[in-house]
Amino acid sequence: MSVKRNFLFGAFAPLMTATLLLASCQGETKPTEKTATTVRAITAAFVDHSQTVTLTGEVVAHIQTNLSFRVSGQITEWHADVGSHVTAGEVLARVDPKEQQADVEASEAAVRAAEAQVRQASSAFERQKSLLAKNSTTQEAFDQAQTALRTAEGSLESAKAQLGTSHDALSYTELRADADGIVTVRNAEAGQVVQAAQTMFTVARDGPRDAIFEVYESLLFEKPSEPKIKLALVSDPSVETEGAISEVSPTIDTATGTVRVKVAMDNTPERMTLGAPVIGFGSSAPTKLVILPWTSLSALDGKPAVWLVDAKDSTVNLKPVTVAYYETGRVLISDGIAKGDTVVVDGSKMLRPGQVVDVVKEQAE
Repeated sequence: MSVKRNFLFGAFAPLMTATLLLASCQGETKPTEKTATTVRAITAAFVDHSQTVTLTGEVVAHIQTNLSFRVSGQITEWHADVGSHVTAGEVLARVDPKEQQADVEASEAAVRAAEAQVRQASSAFERQKSLLAKNSTTQEAFDQAQTALRTAEGSLESAKAQLGTSHDALSYTELRADADGIVTVRNAEAGQVVQAAQTMFTVARDGPRDAIFEVYESLLFEKPSEPKIKLALVSDPSVETEGAISEVSPTIDTATGTVRVKVAMDNTPERMTLGAPVIGFGSSAPTKLVILPWTSLSALDGKPAVWLVDAKDSTVNLKPVTVAYYETGRVLISDGIAKGDTVVVDGSKMLRPGQVVDVVKEQAE
């Protein structure tokens, strides 16, 4: 048995050695090849892009006036409701005038008393003046009479001024429209006790109209392509006009994060009535941007980046970029990419720096 085993080993040993040598030679001549990852890519090209904005607002009066009584009192009547058209000087409401009427009567009595004092002082002065001419009185008595007359005349002027103030206060018991317009707010109710300067009515004056929009702050940093904003009625877009921005609120609405912008209309179509909803159309000035699908965007150190293909060796590397806008399905790049760069738009999830890729080119937008 021992002789047989040795014989077999001796017979197969050369064969085993030849097999190992052949396997070793094959490993040296055919190294393991790396498989290139297939990706889709486009050639970057800058295009002129304008950011178009469409917002919904409402029509308001160019001037709105809050009307209030100048005196306190109890409202006895009101004559205008929301939506009423009023004219300048028209009475909108009244407060009880009894107190002010009593003041007028007291002032009239004070004027009559002052007039009587003036007549008496004037008679005394004329008498002293006549006696002084005849040397029948002293200079001191004459001066006293003259002073008494001037004092009485001053009291009369003061009483007349007070009477005028009382008449004004009586007129303030009537709240009148200061211009032609439409009542948009009414807070007055019969029997209500109001304080002076408490707003009772808001009147939108006839004349120019504005459109009010709530705009996100970021849009205000964009330079518009045209100074005019196109406006159209929501219910009928064929009703159009134009306007220019006349006022931008200096504060931001904390609830919505928007800024109120007022657009002064060049002309107001008849159907663009107060409160009518309108659409505003605007666009930013064209800027040079590279438009890429959202699938091309990656991240590098927490910042936006894209994979660029090196044309020399077909390897990829991440390049930080600046995103100007995010839109549905695409991103707009303003910096970080040069014209002609090959940008990976699909298949980037498994890439690593320096990896060789097989590029399938696509048409850029």
